[in-house]
Amino acid sequence: MNPQKRLTIYARLRAGNPAPTTELHYSTPFELLVAVVLSAQATDVGVNKATAKLYRVANTPQAIVDLGLAGVKEYIKTIGLFNGKAKNVIALSEILLREHGGEVPRDRDALEALPGVGRKTANVVLNTAFGEHTIAVDTHIFRVANRTGLAPGKTVRIVEDKLVKFTPSEFARDAHHWLILHGRYVCKARKPECPRCVIVDLCEFRQKTLPTAPIKA
Repeated sequence: MNPQKRLTIYARLRAGNPAPTTELHYSTPFELLVAVVLSAQATDVGVNKATAKLYRVANTPQAIVDLGLAGVKEYIKTIGLFNGKAKNVIALSEILLREHGGEVPRDRDALEALPGVGRKTANVVLNTAFGEHTIAVDTHIFRVANRTGLAPGKTVRIVEDKLVKFTPSEFARDAHHWLILHGRYVCKARKPECPRCVIVDLCEFRQKTLPTAPIKA
């Protein structure tokens, strides 16, 4: 894909959503970190329902540790894999208190050293909480990048590296959010909604869906 087409794709996505952000609810970097850890193999809607109650009683590392494992489990038990996630949330809170003064570090290595935090989660936190030009490639972004030709690759890391390298700097801060939202609501896995896609004429996906023919009376 040539640079001009790539620039036009991002320009159109920006025009449709000038200030994109995550659909996870948070008010501090710590709340975001916990929400992203909880969101693995779970929906943002489900996570938001759980954290809405959890954060009213515990939204700092110390408060989470004080709440204890059983207490955290009680608030997140509606989320998949909640047992392991509760252990990770307690453990990462303890590390933040012990090694980072209770603050979420603005450093990839430090973030990835936290229990339950991998590269994707670190990228989300660095981008959304701190404004870093990172791109967290999930299944939606991986699909959009490959279908459109924006950054084709056989692995998540290849796609991430290409997106970081080729995304124009003026769009680098928000590219992650535009692509994930586009994949979630338009370029869907089973049947992409190409007829209402704002970049359909720029997309290099060969199997585009066609508009539904009108029903004749």
